[in-house]
Amino acid sequence: MLSLTFYGGANGIGGNKILLEDGDSRLFLDFGTDFAQRYHYFEEYLNPRPGLGLLDFLEMGLLPPLEGIYRRDLDPDGSILASYTSSPLYREVDVEGVLLSHAHLDHSGYISFLKGDIPIYSSAMTAFVAKAVQDSGKGDMEKEVCYLTPREHVFPKLGKDKQDGEGALRAANSKKVNARQRPFYLFDCNELTPGARRFWADTPGARDLDSRSPTPVEGIGPLRLRNFPLDHSVPGACAYAVETSLGWVVYTGDLRWHGRQGQLTRDFVQSASQLRPAVLIGEGTNAPQDADAPPGPCFTEEAVFAKALEAVRGTRGLVIADFGARNVERLLTFRETAGLTGRRLVILARDAYLLEAMGYLTPSIPNIAQDPLLAIYHDSKSNLDRWERGIRERHRAKLVTPQQIHQMQGDYVLCFSFFDINELPQVRPKEGSAYIYSSSEAHNEEQEMDVRRLQNWLRHFDIRGIGLPVKGEIPVEERGLHASGHASAAELVELIRGIHPRVFVPVHTENADYFVSGLAGSGIQVRVPQWGERMEFRQ
Repeated sequence: MLSLTFYGGANGIGGNKILLEDGDSRLFLDFGTDFAQRYHYFEEYLNPRPGLGLLDFLEMGLLPPLEGIYRRDLDPDGSILASYTSSPLYREVDVEGVLLSHAHLDHSGYISFLKGDIPIYSSAMTAFVAKAVQDSGKGDMEKEVCYLTPREHVFPKLGKDKQDGEGALRAANSKKVNARQRPFYLFDCNELTPGARRFWADTPGARDLDSRSPTPVEGIGPLRLRNFPLDHSVPGACAYAVETSLGWVVYTGDLRWHGRQGQLTRDFVQSASQLRPAVLIGEGTNAPQDADAPPGPCFTEEAVFAKALEAVRGTRGLVIADFGARNVERLLTFRETAGLTGRRLVILARDAYLLEAMGYLTPSIPNIAQDPLLAIYHDSKSNLDRWERGIRERHRAKLVTPQQIHQMQGDYVLCFSFFDINELPQVRPKEGSAYIYSSSEAHNEEQEMDVRRLQNWLRHFDIRGIGLPVKGEIPVEERGLHASGHASAAELVELIRGIHPRVFVPVHTENADYFVSGLAGSGIQVRVPQWGERMEFRQ
């Protein structure tokens, strides 16, 4: 019998953790961070306590109480999970792997908590993007997707009369215990180049890495697998099909077809329809809350390019471009606009590191050393991680200081987000500068606060904002500087009808009922999942 249990992604956007079971086979479709649930309890200065391992994550519903899948070093004596045996969701389960759709943390982040020997199945690009993001980020127990830092239980030196509960977890001694790489299985890469192998086996910190070479996919136990590359706002995204005893189960991950690789998604729809799937699990991010409301505009990446080119051409001073992290397609859009307006694109070191990682897999990524349009921002950090020192050493001739940008502001497009805005006192933008907001609108109260702070910075430096939300709405004349990473509601219904499964299960959406009405009369049964629900399917 086939069953699906939804530990994330049900009635909410992101955090997908879907357990597929068929006979003795069990695997997860993604294992991501549920940011909406996390924001209910935590924020920038109030975070889960790493010294207590799994406890805060289980207690606040960020992880399901499943025995057998989590790292033992985060619950050394098993007492944390043991305290949740009375939960109706508690059960023992072994899984044969995780099918990772793409590298966004709301789909990948909580792989960090899984046992280090559970296989991760992905495209090569997803694996390399995920590793570049982990390498260049802050050491964080919630972002150990590709490799993990073992923890050990330690006690404070309080003498011989220690009290229960005094111990805490901390990273094991880096001179004695190596980081451990997770086993990745790649669908689209039989052999890595020497440079790609070096990147995969390297660690950015002082701790050595027990590395494992990625392995080509042959299957998961008796289950046959297929993967399909997709158009999304992060490179390497793909959908999956799993052949079960009931027939094919197809999982879309996140997708769109208004990007420059939209044909990939159209090809997926055609291929998936030929499988005649029993079940389609599909994203519904852009399903509207009000089904009767007129559909909002769906801008294409080509339209974003045209709008961005117009904005850059209309700016005589410095241009600052703000777009989502890991949105390499948008980065390349601004590189092209920089070239057409006689400027250079100044990227951050972490962007350069990501481009290098992707360049090991595809020649379509610009070679930083040889590209006359790319430069790297040289900030004033005094303490650099090893990965960042490497970027500066390899691309010393490409480094541009804040002072150089200040002197020649009309020569640059500077890639900054809100979290880099504190560099402006050194850059000192001159009159006639512009901040192009090419990112998604604020979706929660915390993001709205960030937009207000950003506007304060821009007013302080007299920088013109283009495409920024005003009272939650982007001015009509400034729309079109951002294209969603997700298909529109109408496109999603078209996609589902085109694949035509027997059953459609909407996930990654706040309005699953939209698909109940949107698919009425299609012959497709819609089953709306609930968090923690086990949904069974029979012949």
